[in-house]
Amino acid sequence: MSADVSVSEPSRTTGLFISFEGIDGSGKTTQANLLVEHLRSIGHNVTRTREPGGSPGGEQIRALVLEGDAGRWSPQTELLLFTAARRDHLERIIRPALANGEIVICDRFADSTRIYQGQRGADLRAAVEALHDLMIGQDPDLTLLIDMDPAIGLSRAHQRGTGEDRFESFGEELQRTNRAGFLALAKQFPKRIRVIDGTQDIDAVQDDIRAVVMAALT
Repeated sequence: MSADVSVSEPSRTTGLFISFEGIDGSGKTTQANLLVEHLRSIGHNVTRTREPGGSPGGEQIRALVLEGDAGRWSPQTELLLFTAARRDHLERIIRPALANGEIVICDRFADSTRIYQGQRGADLRAAVEALHDLMIGQDPDLTLLIDMDPAIGLSRAHQRGTGEDRFESFGEELQRTNRAGFLALAKQFPKRIRVIDGTQDIDAVQDDIRAVVMAALT
């Protein structure tokens, strides 16, 4: 007798789930923080979170996947670790906040796994989607893709000095591959993923983001 391991929870919620995506150093975190401040200032209840991480269990896994040598984990192992972190994050943070009618703003979600793991081996994208369907079963309502030149993004990422630089250590080639992958995703899901020009100054980028988000909230 086999156990039913399918995702049974309903994905329909009353809040709004927004993710930020982009290559390393694209300014996602800065722009997400600015958006949170703006939405709270006009009266919205907002949960700010991130991936990998967000929940206590997810944060423990974050250290495993973002620190250490580039070859520490295979893409297949990374996929399993990210999925475990995301499942805990979804159960403990994202779905309760959405059910409470809040806006959830997440720095990265499943699109990052589609790109960072899904593009790094034969048939891995299919494995990413299969595991996502089985254990997550939910994507954001709106994804803001901050598009940035890979060389500039990598330079910015190296300057952060957080110690969470395992993916940056793969170099500019991975950044270019990932940028192309994100832009391809935007073409595949044009209603959900909106591309924002990250080469503008910070205020101009934020203005573009707010315009998209406020339209989604009306």
